[in-house]
Parts: sequence; structure tokens; C-alpha cells
Amino acid sequence: MHCFNRAAARSASRPFGRRFALRFPLRFSTSTASIIKGLALMVSILATSASAQGTATPPADGVYDLLVGTYTGPKSEGIYVYRFDTKTGQASRVSSAQTVNPSYLVASRDGRFVYAVNELPGDNGPATTRGDISAFRFDAKSGQLTFLNKVSSEGNDPCYLSISPDGRYLTTANYSVAADPGGSFAVFPLEADGKVGKAVLTVHHEGNGPVKGRQDNAHVHSTVFSPDGHYLFAQDLGADKLFSYRYTPDGSRGLLGPTERRYVDMKAGTGPRHLVFAPDGKHAYLTSELAATVDVFDYRDGNLALVQSVPMTKPGFKGEVGAAAIHLSPDGRFLYASNRGDANEIVIYAVDPATGHLHEVGRQSSLGKAPREFSIDPSGHWLIVGNQNSDTAFVFRRDLQSGLLEANPTRLEIGSPVDFAWVSPS
Repeated sequence: MHCFNRAAARSASRPFGRRFALRFPLRFSTSTASIIKGLALMVSILATSASAQGTATPPADGVYDLLVGTYTGPKSEGIYVYRFDTKTGQASRVSSAQTVNPSYLVASRDGRFVYAVNELPGDNGPATTRGDISAFRFDAKSGQLTFLNKVSSEGNDPCYLSISPDGRYLTTANYSVAADPGGSFAVFPLEADGKVGKAVLTVHHEGNGPVKGRQDNAHVHSTVFSPDGHYLFAQDLGADKLFSYRYTPDGSRGLLGPTERRYVDMKAGTGPRHLVFAPDGKHAYLTSELAATVDVFDYRDGNLALVQSVPMTKPGFKGEVGAAAIHLSPDGRFLYASNRGDANEIVIYAVDPATGHLHEVGRQSSLGKAPREFSIDPSGHWLIVGNQNSDTAFVFRRDLQSGLLEANPTRLEIGSPVDFAWVSPS
């Protein structure tokens, strides 16, 4: 599997609508342009139920549904639903849904639907096996998930999901441990009944980096839409690039087309992983897994300009690293990033409101191994981190003024916890 610990254990201008050559190495697979335009028109006519990720109006009692995605095995069967009280930080399990390796989740803005990757085949599976995307109807009041349908992710090891800001399409990043088919991302229409349609576009990256065993081929690790909804950025750990695409769902220029710049080159061997945008849309932040750094970008009209790079490790740190998740506090004042390897901690940075630059203010042990993902609750008072290799999650109280995480967190026993999603029951 592409996660750090398992890998370490093994030691332009023309729209997409048909196959064509570009100056940078990509391969495309898509239905005809007319089908894409027809899908865009169809979805625009429908009253779209599955809108962009987020959650509805905050509940009056402060209680949210917390969904936890896992790697399945002896201690986990799929997705778990908890009732989480933002006033006390207490969580109680409500239900679960069986599905294979739902290592990344995303909920529609109205909370009625939940989408999960099925991360297959992994380290030892045959490269001919493709991963899947599963759709569920979610009854937030009862906390019950109902399976709707499943489609191929059109690649290996899907590890990330994102819903377009207009709610029309779902994208996934196919990391692909195997060199063939290699890293890619795919785009799926979302139907009015919550089901996910078959992919209408698949883009294969090509490229590599200097880190043997981790960068022998392309590895797309995240697909992130810009806040204005006009661009999609695909972070490629294997190629050390942030690829950028123009999103035009009306079909006037194809569904997605390369921007004029086409990609941002990152320092060789850094392994870009996850990208997040500031609430005001003026800045973006990136974790680079192999280098364990956080990069700061100025953002404008589809262009990312690198302005700062800060280390996640302490001075003099010796050991394995593996930068992973990155999230901003709801008010945008603090940024948090997780580092696995031998560090196993969350690093806390204050954000300069004028420049977006970062200044480290603290760090907190995850109290376990491999903190692959974490999440801050919608109220901003709590941070929950999943220790994938310790079968535990911890809920830390978060100081709103200092950004620091307080001691004595609540412990939850969950088999291989990975990702988290919040839904308001009201």
C-alpha cells in the first residue's frame, strides 16, 4: 500500500475530449466530447442533491455525526458512524457499514450522501485489479448508511476524493503502487439520487523522481478544486509536480483542460501529497511526504507561486519521516500537519493573516503509530487523529486562541482508522 509505513516496510490549451499529445507526459482516456457535454447539460438541469463537500447548518445541540473510514481487516469491517458532542468532545458509536478499505471519505454538503474509495489492490494484489468508488445514502438522524452503488475507480489504489464546488462531479486520485497502469485521476458524474456514475474522464500521469521505490512512476495522491471552482489541482508524489487543469462543466472547452502553465515543479524527491486552500482563497498549503515539509503558495486565477517552505521535523531529528494530512482551523488562523515515520506527531503552525506565511507554535504526539489523517470538528474546538497502525484514535481539545492541543485526550478503539467526515444531523 502506498501509505508510508507499509512502503517503508518493503524498503495547455486544448480541452480533453479525445486522445491527443501534449508537451508534458500524460495519457488520457475519456468518452467522446459530445457525451461529456450531454452529461454536463443533464446534470445542470437536475436539482443536484450532492453538492460540494462540507456540512449543513450547525446543529443547535452541537452534536454531529462523525464518520470514520478505515483499512479493513481483523479489527475493522468498513465505515463507522459516531455521535460526536462538540460541547464535551465525547463520541459514541452508532452504526457501521461493510465496505473494503474505505480509506478516504467525502460527504455531500447536505449530508444525504457519502462517498468512499475502496483502496485496492494494495501492495501485494495483482496490478490488473482496479479500485472502486462506493456511494451510500446517509440518514443523519439515525446514523445509518445504505449502500447505493459502486463503480470502478479506473485505476489502482484510489486514495482521495473531492466533489466539485458545483456538486456535479466527483474526482478520485489513483495512487497506483504498480507502474502499470501508474498514477492517474478520474472524474465521475454524481446523479440526483446520490449514485455515482461511471467515469467520464481518466487522466494518466507519467514521470518519476529520484527516490527509488517511492518515485519509480507517477503516484497521484490528491485532487483538489480551487475555491472559485474553476480549476483542479492534482498532486503527484511520484513526478514531483502539481498538475493544474481548467474546469468547464458547461462543456464549452471540454470538461477539463490543461492550464497554460500546466504544472508546478516541486523540488526533486520531495513527494507532494496533499493540498489545502486558505478560506479567503489567496493562499494554499502543501505537504510533501518524502521531505516532510509544508510549502506555502500565493494563489491567483489558477496559478500557484511558492513563497515559503518550512520543515516539519525538529532540528537534529534523526529517523524516518512521512508527511501526510494537512488541515486549517475553521477560522484559518492555524494550520496542522501530520508526520508519520518515527515522528508520529501533529505539527501546529500559526498563519500570518497578511502574507499567509507560517510560524511553528507547537507539536503534539499522536500517541500512536502512523497518524495518516486527522480532522478538526466544524466548531473548531476538537481535533481527532487516527493512528492507523495502532488501532486507536484520540480526540484532543483545541485551544482556539493559541491553536495548541491540550493534554489528556479521549481515546477511541478503532481498527486501522484513517479518514474522518462530519455531517450535521439537523
